[in-house]
Amino acid sequence: MPHDTSLIGTVVAGLGVAFLMGALAHRLRISPIAGYLLAGVMVGPFTPGFVADTGLAMQLAEIGVILLMFGVGLHFSLKDLLSVRKIAVPGAVLQIAVATALGMMLGLWLGWSIEGSVVFGLALSVASTVVLLRALQARDMVETEKGRIAVGWLIVEDLVMVLALVLLPAMFGARGDEGTSAGLLQSAAIVLVKVVGFAAFMFVIARRVLPWVLHWVAHSGSRELFRLAVLAIALGVAFGAAVIFDVSFALGAFFAGMILGETQLSRRAAEETLPLRDAFAVLFFVSVGMLFDPKVLIEQPGPVIATVAIIVIGKSVAAYALVRAFGHDSRTALTVSVSLAQIGEFSFILAGLGVGLEVLPETGRDLILAGALLSILFNPILFTLAVRRIRAEQPDAAEEPAEAEAAPAPCNAGVVLIGYGRVGSHIGSLICGRGEGLTVIEDQKDMAAAAKQAGATVIVGDATKESILRQAGIEDASTLLIAIPEGVEAGAIVRRARAINPKLLIVARAHSDEEVTDLVRRGADHVVMAERETASRMAERAMLAGA
Repeated sequence: MPHDTSLIGTVVAGLGVAFLMGALAHRLRISPIAGYLLAGVMVGPFTPGFVADTGLAMQLAEIGVILLMFGVGLHFSLKDLLSVRKIAVPGAVLQIAVATALGMMLGLWLGWSIEGSVVFGLALSVASTVVLLRALQARDMVETEKGRIAVGWLIVEDLVMVLALVLLPAMFGARGDEGTSAGLLQSAAIVLVKVVGFAAFMFVIARRVLPWVLHWVAHSGSRELFRLAVLAIALGVAFGAAVIFDVSFALGAFFAGMILGETQLSRRAAEETLPLRDAFAVLFFVSVGMLFDPKVLIEQPGPVIATVAIIVIGKSVAAYALVRAFGHDSRTALTVSVSLAQIGEFSFILAGLGVGLEVLPETGRDLILAGALLSILFNPILFTLAVRRIRAEQPDAAEEPAEAEAAPAPCNAGVVLIGYGRVGSHIGSLICGRGEGLTVIEDQKDMAAAAKQAGATVIVGDATKESILRQAGIEDASTLLIAIPEGVEAGAIVRRARAINPKLLIVARAHSDEEVTDLVRRGADHVVMAERETASRMAERAMLAGA
């Protein structure tokens, strides 16, 4: 029987080719993002062979943006957002003004109208949510001061773009009263009322209802219902925010995550959405690649280079100067500037709006897409160079969260514990209770605080990174205990720790025979499988009772 397989074909082609190209990029030691973008070009309408549905791909990518922003909101409190308002608000607005002016000059030089040049400049001024957050998360920077400023800056950019999307049709696409000053003021007032209304709804009503719903589902004992509730809240709030209040999906999801981040279930909620966040984030990069026509690189090399220069150099220089002008050090300024040196989803929306209003030529949309793809491709390289510069200035605190910068030096020849969750906290209590030295590596602030309160030395960061292991003193430690439940991450930790300290005693945790085999192969001395140990203890008790 016939089937409509456009959705299935788009997902299969997008993820399948992205896996192949991502694996190739990883093999070549370059960012997997480059592979995902190339995968999009390969399945897009401008190259021969299979062509995926671009419209469906963009909608799937939007889900990835929603889930990613929801995850960031879970770890980004209202206090964090307000703490950076003095730099994020004026900094973002001024940087948008500078980038828009540069884009306008290029548009006018190419012979476009003032209206089209304005739209073009605005499209070059706003950074991609996915790219910025993936870059910060990959380097454990989201919860640092540098990361909070970058995320706050991004939120302000989103708000400005929401306002622009409402005002541009009134300015360029309307006739009669809507094009007057009174019409523009009325449109701006309506947008402001909607944004304020959305914020009031989230902090007055949703702040009471959403945590209650999540706690009720958690007490039901069903993991399936809990996962479903988290996804329903993330997607439902984002969709409702866009439909009812006319704010972006990303902003709605961020506020939903920030509300739930104040509850004790935030860590579990983050874990439940992580697989989907990763999968749909990949589809975002694939969708960007699908929109790109490689011919523009050959037909218009000069404008393409100028567009990329505005995004990568113009925006970065402006952001760097603004952050420094507000009294922050060069490391913070460098991190924020490279974070914003790319464009993404809002740029595509603005480009489509400009073409639809017949003020932006299709050539402008092609340049925006080329600038997006190339800037996203260059961004990981810029981040790597920035991190090297930061390390050169302050080697011991280049990528660490603020808590790790002030952490006391770990005990030599002691015990290092990875993870302070349900299992790790019991291990930590036993070791600290005997008065022995213990260094804990934990990437969640609440768990890290609990470990510190128990008397352990705490390093906040990703234990799969060699720099974090060295900061914990792994080269001088006698024992490494890996209490995290994720087998893939545990394997990477075992391999890196064994390479640093060949004499280290490594004890790891596993959930299957395959994980046990893999961890032993990578260098673990002992692997404890929970199910096997539980069965042994229960059988032992049964035999003692029958004796």
